[in-house]
Amino acid sequence: MYFDTHAHYTDEDFDTDRDEVIKAANENGVELILNASSDLKSSLQSIELAEKYPFVYAAVGWHPHDAKTFSEDSDNLLRSWCALPKVRAIGEIGLDFYYDLSERDVQRKVFIRQMELASELQMPVVIHDREAHAECMEIIRKFPEVKGAFHCYSGSAEMAKEILNMGWYLGFTGAITFKNARKALEVIKMCPNDRILIETDCPYLAPVPFRGKRNDSRYLTYMAQTVAELKGLSVEQTAEMTTENGRRFFGI
Repeated sequence: MYFDTHAHYTDEDFDTDRDEVIKAANENGVELILNASSDLKSSLQSIELAEKYPFVYAAVGWHPHDAKTFSEDSDNLLRSWCALPKVRAIGEIGLDFYYDLSERDVQRKVFIRQMELASELQMPVVIHDREAHAECMEIIRKFPEVKGAFHCYSGSAEMAKEILNMGWYLGFTGAITFKNARKALEVIKMCPNDRILIETDCPYLAPVPFRGKRNDSRYLTYMAQTVAELKGLSVEQTAEMTTENGRRFFGI
């Protein structure tokens, strides 16, 4: 059984068949799904999905792309959402200096505020880090009491070592099946088995041989196959291991 530790079933790509895809995933070996959010609307939708399906949980928060929409009301909403039993993390939050869809100073401010809330509310965080490795690390170092996971990890092995030493987890998507995935594969090799999460980030980042198509949780097996080969495990062992890791991290 698999745990998709980072999905986006609130995305408009699923508007025509969302329920069918979620049900099919569960019927095909996906035991748990954590649906991540990016703003007010997607956070509310993630909570709705989590309340609808017993095997779906939610992370709520403001993605760096949407940091410009964060307000005092957002702060209060996060507090209320994090009290709900099916909400298990604040995320995805962080920095994105590749697209810069929100000004960098705004991204930093909103990231720090959400880390402060995670510390106060004792919630884990799910981090988005694109072309902002040094600054993401600088911020999370200020919150040693907060535990988290780097979603779709793309940093170096040295950065991974520091993250792991902090007690954090690393999430890997279908990108590890791509031909240019050498760096991520090296990180997986050195990562302790009990800190590896697998995720789809669906509808994005479908693994080979489905690259470029809409992704969903049923494709987790391709990520598990890659991890299994690198770790000398069976696919079944990898599925069990990463599911247990996800349960531990999200407290499920």
